[in-house]
Amino acid sequence: MEFPAPHIHHAQPFHTHTIILLHGRGSNGLEFAEELFSSTTSKGKNLASCLPTYRWVFPTSRDRWSTTFQEDMCSWFDAYSLNDIQKRQELQKDGLRESILYILDIIEEEARLLDGQLGHIYLGGISQGMATAIWAFFAGIGTGQVQGPLGGLLGFCGWLPFAQQLEGLLDKSTLNGPIIHQAQRLVSTFFFDGIAGREMSQANQPEDSSVLSTPVFLSHGADDEWVSVELGRQASRIIRTIMDRVEWHEFTGAEGEGHWIKEPEGFDQILQFLQT
Repeated sequence: MEFPAPHIHHAQPFHTHTIILLHGRGSNGLEFAEELFSSTTSKGKNLASCLPTYRWVFPTSRDRWSTTFQEDMCSWFDAYSLNDIQKRQELQKDGLRESILYILDIIEEEARLLDGQLGHIYLGGISQGMATAIWAFFAGIGTGQVQGPLGGLLGFCGWLPFAQQLEGLLDKSTLNGPIIHQAQRLVSTFFFDGIAGREMSQANQPEDSSVLSTPVFLSHGADDEWVSVELGRQASRIIRTIMDRVEWHEFTGAEGEGHWIKEPEGFDQILQFLQT
């Protein structure tokens, strides 16, 4: 089954940057865009109005079977449980692999539109969309499809699949010398051995750790009733081991039972990150 066409909010009057944002489970690109742009900064403007030359790309996942809910849902992969993220993790692999390949193709197309300026492309998502975006970035490094720093990674109210395996791998390894290089290699090897299978091939090229200078923005509601803030903290902790620049923001009182970005403070923070 093909992925639906992404929802695009076009840049005006010209295109200088692209932001690719992935929706959560059960949503879609258009719905996520409408929710995001209905929220405002402290100046009463939404993010698109503040950044008119940015092109906003909101991909939509295809429908896939949910083992938990016993029905087809619009989701990037099949996540069995967020109360115990270790439980039946093998269900995530096929969807993650397929979705990651799709997102990497979108990054490649946006880079073409921007004359190869990867530093003008941002990738992120909310909830399951954050989980997919982070692994797409790691996979892009391993496959060689991302060969330089992006403008930034953004994650809201999400988690990192296979976090405990990664954390154990990084903790048990003796990271002597250039730690970033070794962490990059460990994560890349884990992805290809544990998730990607034969459908993706690892690039045979010298490691370029400059890609890991991509700035990272993560935020999570401490009162999030859907994805525990502990999962967000865990993701932040692991990503800090791998990446050079990671921002972590916690808040309370957001809409959606805490499973959203705090308005307007959170949108002020996002805008500042995008303008830095």
